[in-house]
Amino acid sequence: MSRIGNAIVTIPEGVTISVDNDNVVTVIGKLGELTQAVDSSITIKNEGSEISFDRSSNNGSVRSMHGLYRSLIFNMVEGVSVGYKKQLELVGVGFRASTSGQLLELALGFSHPIIMEIPKEIKIVAETVKGKPPVITLESFDKQLIGQVAAKIRAFRKPEPYKGKGVRYVGEQIRRKAGKTAAK
Repeated sequence: MSRIGNAIVTIPEGVTISVDNDNVVTVIGKLGELTQAVDSSITIKNEGSEISFDRSSNNGSVRSMHGLYRSLIFNMVEGVSVGYKKQLELVGVGFRASTSGQLLELALGFSHPIIMEIPKEIKIVAETVKGKPPVITLESFDKQLIGQVAAKIRAFRKPEPYKGKGVRYVGEQIRRKAGKTAAK
């Protein structure tokens, strides 16, 4: 029995949800609008300020989709009402980040700067404080998109285990390795 799929999604004030005949859910809130197509084996019941999800059978794939679609709709509701925020820090000598509009320019120790265009749904800020590593802050109402963009930025220079240099999430613990010991 799916515990996640059976949980009811509470709709906060200021958020409207509509489900059309093709099982496409549209969530509109103060921060934006998101849509998600839901499989036909999952039925959605919109009861005022709550949404519940039912599945048509106990088949393994249908059971897994039950919890998946409930989580996706919950993330959409939370995104358009509260929003999501991810922070990345650049650890390394000479690592820099700057923004101009929706362009992010990174200096990560390569021979050339990396210039990345950020989708318009994401608000980006790059801060540099003396004595601390530069921090890139991403804010959006779309959890999937912000996670994908943050992972792409991190993939330019993943943190390495010996010195810990690279792009990491704020608060991420890097498993460190000991270097070579002196040979005798």
